[in-house]
Amino acid sequence: MKEYSASAKEALGESELFLDFQQHLSRAAKVNRPMLIIGERGTGKELAASRLHFLSDRWEQPFVTMNCASLPPGLIESELFGHEAGAFTGASGRRKGRFEEADGGTLFLDEIGLIPMEVQEKILRAVEYGTFERVGSSFTHEVNVRIVAATNDDLPALCEQGKFKEDLLDRLSFEVLFVPPLRVREDDILLLAFHFAARMNRELGRVEDISFSQDVIDKMVTFDWPGNVRQLKNVVERAVYICNDNEIKEIKLDPFENPFAEKLNKKTLHTLDLPVEEYKNAMKEMELGFVKKALVKSGGKQKVAAELLQLTYDQFRGLYRKYSDEITG
Repeated sequence: MKEYSASAKEALGESELFLDFQQHLSRAAKVNRPMLIIGERGTGKELAASRLHFLSDRWEQPFVTMNCASLPPGLIESELFGHEAGAFTGASGRRKGRFEEADGGTLFLDEIGLIPMEVQEKILRAVEYGTFERVGSSFTHEVNVRIVAATNDDLPALCEQGKFKEDLLDRLSFEVLFVPPLRVREDDILLLAFHFAARMNRELGRVEDISFSQDVIDKMVTFDWPGNVRQLKNVVERAVYICNDNEIKEIKLDPFENPFAEKLNKKTLHTLDLPVEEYKNAMKEMELGFVKKALVKSGGKQKVAAELLQLTYDQFRGLYRKYSDEITG
C-alpha cells in the first residue's frame, strides 16, 4: 500500500490555478484601487485580502476587517462610520468606526452583498471622495482607505434586483479576483492535507510523523469539498485527533452523519411491517387521527381544519361524515 508521510513538502498550494491566482493577486496589490474578491465559502477570501494589503504600499498601516454577515443590518452603519454619544439608544459615548481605524491602510469588507442600500450610499461617497460623517454628526471626516470587498453573491444580479448599488459595484470592481475552489485545485489537496495533519499532530504533542492510508488519500482527492480549504482542514484535523497510531486509515467527511441511522431505519421499517389484512384498520386510525387533530387545532372550524390538512372543504366533509360517530362519540 502506497503511503504519504507528513515529512512531504508542506505548502498552501502549488497547482497551476493557485499559482496563477497568486500572481494575479500580487500584481493587483500594487495598484491603489478598490478590489473585489469573489469566492465560495472556505476558499480563503480573507487570506487573499490580507495578502493584497501586505503586498501593497500600505503594508505598514492598519489592515481592518469587518464581516457584514456577523452584524444586524441596523448596526452596520455605526460599525463602519462610528457614532456620536446619544446618536441612538445605547450610544453612551463617541466611537470610531472601521473607516477611521483603517485610515492610511486597508478596510476589508466580507459579505458586502449584505450591506443595506442606505449604507452603500455612504460607502460610495467614502470611496469616491474620502469623506464621511459619523452617525449622529454632521461633521465631515477625511480618510485615506483602500477598500477590498469579498462576496459569494452574484452582485450584478443583486443590482438588477435593486439590492445593490450599480455605482458602488462599478467603483469596487476596478479588479475582480476569483478565488479558485479546492475542487479545481486537485494537485493541492494532498499538500494541504499534509500541512494540516502535521500541524495538528504537533498541537497534540506527538513527535512521530503521521501518514494517510491509500484509501483515505483516494477519498480526499476524489471528494468535491463544497466547504473548500476550511472543510478539508476540519476533516484532516478531526482524523488526526481520532487516530491512535501514525497512519490515518479513516476520515469522516460529514461530522453530522448519524451513527445510529441504520438501526433507527430498521426499527422504523419494523414498525411498518404490518400484515396486509390490517391495511383498512391502519388507514382508519391514521385518517381519524389527522381529522381529530385538525379539528382541535382549528377550534372546531371545519373549513380551517380542511385548510390545515390541505384538503378541499368537500373532501374534509366526506371524512368527517365517514368518522362522525368516532369524532362526536
